[in-house]
Amino acid sequence: MKNVLNDKIHIAIVEDDPEIRQTLSLIIDGSQGFVCKHVFPDGESAIKGIKDIPVDVVLMDIDLPGISGIEATRLMKREHPKMDFIMLTVQSDDDSIFESLCVGASGYLLKDTNPADLLVHIREVFEGGSPMSSQIARRIINSFRIIENPLSDRETEVLKNLSKGFNYKEIAEEMYLSPHTVKTHIKNIYGKLHVNNRAEAIYKAIKQKLI
Repeated sequence: MKNVLNDKIHIAIVEDDPEIRQTLSLIIDGSQGFVCKHVFPDGESAIKGIKDIPVDVVLMDIDLPGISGIEATRLMKREHPKMDFIMLTVQSDDDSIFESLCVGASGYLLKDTNPADLLVHIREVFEGGSPMSSQIARRIINSFRIIENPLSDRETEVLKNLSKGFNYKEIAEEMYLSPHTVKTHIKNIYGKLHVNNRAEAIYKAIKQKLI
């Protein structure tokens, strides 16, 4: 159940930069409808400190000393399933975004978010929303776009066999082709995927869901 004491949203901050931590705390605590009395410099202290205090929303940095903010979120969400987490970070890479969402974060904001907007986003999460910085939302949308496979069906089959660890001769026998034809297919695969070797080709094909 959400904390409704005095109709205020109770915020905790997990941030290792003392200046950012203090600034955010002062802004939030000084804003009508918000309370921010609990700040932590790392994930471990947050896990211990939030056990018995009323917190509705946690602003969580990712790059923390000790365990990462993603791991701290995973552990805390398991203990406090109704608590909401907003990642507030400079990290905008795909892995950080998706790992954060997978462990239970409800929002993902970059640290250059305007303070007024941050308060709006906190309330949005509290009310069941999932706010994200525009750059983050764009990355997520792009990740769901279907990437057109530049490879032919035969090239895709060759690449699948490459991913199984087959050598040229084994692929030729498996597909009833000559080793020279297999070599030509692989050369074409490398060119179309803009890679230089088997490992790069397999990695890119898996990442783009071509095989």
